[in-house]
Amino acid sequence: MATTLGAFIAGGIAACGAVTATHPFETVKIRMQLQGELQEKGLQPRLYRGPIHGVSVIVRNEGIGGIYRGIGAAYIYQMILNGCRLGFYEPIRGTITTAIFDDAKTQSLGVNIFAGATSGILGAAAGSPFFLVKTRLQSFSPFAPVGTQHAYKNAVDGMRQIHKGEGINGLYRGVGAAMVRTGFGSSVQLPTYFFAKRRLIKHLGMEEGPALHLASSTASGFVVCCVMHPPDTIMSRMYNQNGNLYKGVFDCLGKTVKTEGLLAIYKGFLPHLARILPHTILTLSLAEQTNKLMRKFEDKILPTNIKDQV
Repeated sequence: MATTLGAFIAGGIAACGAVTATHPFETVKIRMQLQGELQEKGLQPRLYRGPIHGVSVIVRNEGIGGIYRGIGAAYIYQMILNGCRLGFYEPIRGTITTAIFDDAKTQSLGVNIFAGATSGILGAAAGSPFFLVKTRLQSFSPFAPVGTQHAYKNAVDGMRQIHKGEGINGLYRGVGAAMVRTGFGSSVQLPTYFFAKRRLIKHLGMEEGPALHLASSTASGFVVCCVMHPPDTIMSRMYNQNGNLYKGVFDCLGKTVKTEGLLAIYKGFLPHLARILPHTILTLSLAEQTNKLMRKFEDKILPTNIKDQV
């Protein structure tokens, strides 16, 4: 593992590579989560019916640019979120493990989950304004609009308009939902990845390499999607709202389930799965490689005493 700073950079770079490939499905997911918002079942429009249909509708009406709306904000968010998640996970886990156990190499599921959730929550809080703007940019459509529409020219214009109209609090609207959502996902992503990796090595005799990273990442991505999707739906709606339609996470959850039914919190699950599986695979697989490159780079430029302190 590279130093904390090196792991932060490596994690961010890996995530940006992954988001380039998976951003189209993220756009579809957000629009499916917002369509029919607080409308009874029989009255809900179905402009986007699934990941493939959604992509085709957007590309046909808005071009490639439509499916990649908000990509700039997504890059910044991923750098912050995954930089924190992959950069702080090991230091937090190591510190707690050392404090509790005699052997610093001891693997504790509880400690791993706590370290994953904590590192993810830190990243979500820091990057929330960028995810807010990204969500509003992706939900906007002049041809097949769903939810509240925000006509921002780009991420910078979105930030400016939100700050002008709502102040700093506006930029951090929905940050609680974002922290819950990312805490859920982060608490299982890395622990599941490393758990699957250890089991595959032990029981199937797999060796360190791309095949092991791919299999471990696939298992992690599926678990993350199942756990994270309900709070993800709530977060998308809180980010996209105008005014105070929802007072908080539980108010949004209650109104959504009461009006649209329990399954409403799983709207957009398939495009989410279509996004998060390759995203998790690419992020964690690329992170393995970028961490190795970062360690080689640090070995060349940093004295031993400095590396041990970072």
